[in-house]
Amino acid sequence: MANKPIVDFETIKKDLSNNPKPIQVLNENAEIVDQKTFDSFSDDDLVEFMKKMVWERALHEQTMNFSRQGRMGFYAPTEGEEASEMGTVLAMKKQDYLLPAYRDVPQLIQHGATVTEAYLWSRGHVVGNKYEARAMMPQIIIGAAYDEAAGVALGLKKNKEDAIAFTYTGDGGTSQGDSYEGMNFAGAYQAPALFIVQNNGFAISTPRHKQTAAPTLAQKAVAAGIPSVQVDGMDILACYKVAKAAREYITAGNGPVMIETLTYRYGAHSSAGDDPTRYRTEEETKPWFDKDPLIRLRKVLEDKGLWSDEDEEKLVDEYKASFKDAIKEADAVEPDTVPAMLKRTFEVPTPEIQAEIEKFEEKESK
Repeated sequence: MANKPIVDFETIKKDLSNNPKPIQVLNENAEIVDQKTFDSFSDDDLVEFMKKMVWERALHEQTMNFSRQGRMGFYAPTEGEEASEMGTVLAMKKQDYLLPAYRDVPQLIQHGATVTEAYLWSRGHVVGNKYEARAMMPQIIIGAAYDEAAGVALGLKKNKEDAIAFTYTGDGGTSQGDSYEGMNFAGAYQAPALFIVQNNGFAISTPRHKQTAAPTLAQKAVAAGIPSVQVDGMDILACYKVAKAAREYITAGNGPVMIETLTYRYGAHSSAGDDPTRYRTEEETKPWFDKDPLIRLRKVLEDKGLWSDEDEEKLVDEYKASFKDAIKEADAVEPDTVPAMLKRTFEVPTPEIQAEIEKFEEKESK
């Protein structure tokens, strides 16, 4: 008879999947599964949540139109992620510090930046970084915003501010070393940081199941000593309540939290042109369209007599008109120049940079 091993690794591995179900208030059929939490929202709250998601969907649609017209720089589509993004950002306070990634422009605008500034940021214009929102500009390096958030959070702690640093990454970001380093730093120093993973199923074309063997992304925070939870990222009510609870826990001095929202990116990874039909099947995608966050809350509101197609169409027209005004404002801003950019690099330009400034000034004067 074989000797029994000192440790049963297979049992341990199977137990990794023993996780609670994602938190929901409204399920994919728009049925209330947590009546107590649902009742904590007023009718006005529900309508406001719907307006915010309609705003983000309209922003996505109009901005994609601008991108196709060649009027934008880099843009990361957000269609499908409205509940995850609006639900979490609306649970924050203006004194909180946002460290966004490139798909988090809607949250940046909701936190205080203007749409015009967001469009200028997309174009790489310096004015696009000069917003009043308490936030850094969107981070292009995947996962790096987690490191920024850890540092900002430690500063908030040392300053004894009633504020947290909150940040986002996608499922692919959790495969980057930066994400773990940021969480580990925040965990070690018990810094007031909220790490949000928007698990939209793909890191560009790489599906979630090929990125990691971890049963959930939330449990990756455990190694950093950080409590974590999964939430239905297509349910704005659940996203809001979980994010709000996380903020209250963090500001009470309990250290960082990580939230994984289960959501889906309906379109391409970016406006640069990847084709999602090359790496996703219709059979795989359709169930997520059936879970659309706008459809889910819309049904609840219509059943309560609080919403109509006419209401929504009017809002969409108003929102898109405002975005058209914003792009006109961006067009009216004087274009940035290479010499101006180089002059901002150092307070006193180095001899090498000064030579570059002179070269480009001469070139642009012709």
